[in-house]
Amino acid sequence: MKVAVVGATGLVGTKMLQVLAERNFPVTELIPVASERSVGKEVEFRGKKYKVVSMIDGIAAKPAVAIFSAGGGTSLEWAPKFAEAGITVIDNSSAWRMDPAKPLIVPEINADILTKNDKIIANPNCSTIQMVVALNPLHKKYGIKRIVVSTYQSVTGTGVKAVTQLLNERQGIEGERAYKYPIDLNVIPQIDVFLDNGYTKEEMKMVKETCKIMRDDSIRVTATTVRIPVMGGHSEAVNVEFEEEYDLSEVRSLLASSPGVVVVDDLPNQLYPMPMDAHEKDDVFVGRLRRDESQPNTLNMWVVSDNLRKGAATNAVQIAEYLLAKNLL
Repeated sequence: MKVAVVGATGLVGTKMLQVLAERNFPVTELIPVASERSVGKEVEFRGKKYKVVSMIDGIAAKPAVAIFSAGGGTSLEWAPKFAEAGITVIDNSSAWRMDPAKPLIVPEINADILTKNDKIIANPNCSTIQMVVALNPLHKKYGIKRIVVSTYQSVTGTGVKAVTQLLNERQGIEGERAYKYPIDLNVIPQIDVFLDNGYTKEEMKMVKETCKIMRDDSIRVTATTVRIPVMGGHSEAVNVEFEEEYDLSEVRSLLASSPGVVVVDDLPNQLYPMPMDAHEKDDVFVGRLRRDESQPNTLNMWVVSDNLRKGAATNAVQIAEYLLAKNLL
């Protein structure tokens, strides 16, 4: 099982290697691929050093699967070239997510649509993944009409440069900046670029991807995405209106029995999900479950997950695991 990790030297690429090792994915040969400036550098995997190779050499090595985390432009250019060589691409960028011909997969929800012919498979946006993992069991039971979500997103979602900016600001060091404004002791209500409708690209990703993953275009979604000075994971306040009436204790048990979901909701002991607790874990943590008293059939919930793991690397590796288990590679 030859596996290529494209963008192996980046923040998510490094996490991909860690998750592949932790989950004992049967890698017989690792092919770390990155941009020309990183060719020749070394990455470590399972205690062994591997030299980073170019895109062309990555294709020539004929891996069974290539997990991409190298940005949208790189994916648009190179994913089709890997696919033409018969390599299955799992892409972590936004390049292919809304392409109607490409599956957008969260394994707990819709991996069943995958076939051998799917050579480019899209990994959803991190903030979308954690939300739909928490909402899917509830949608099946009560039918979702509308979602209002506000996110509180970790600087790790921007990359190494953003982490460095936060740590520099904390120590009073001048340095390279990922954001126009300070991030330490601040909140930035912009993730990605603004679109003509006044929403950011990140907000519209959540709107469109949710319907595609959950296979229901009738779900209405509105989002506000915000960057905050934390590193453990993304948090979301989710207000969800159902078609049917629900029972709060049934909601808790549905969530508790759903794969990939952990309920942390013990108000007397002030227990609820926080980014520091989700850090380096693969689950989606849900708490603050309560009825919206302003309108019928509506629930408030708080959802937290490690954005580099379930929001990126783990979800991609889980897709590869599913393909392998179903003989689709």
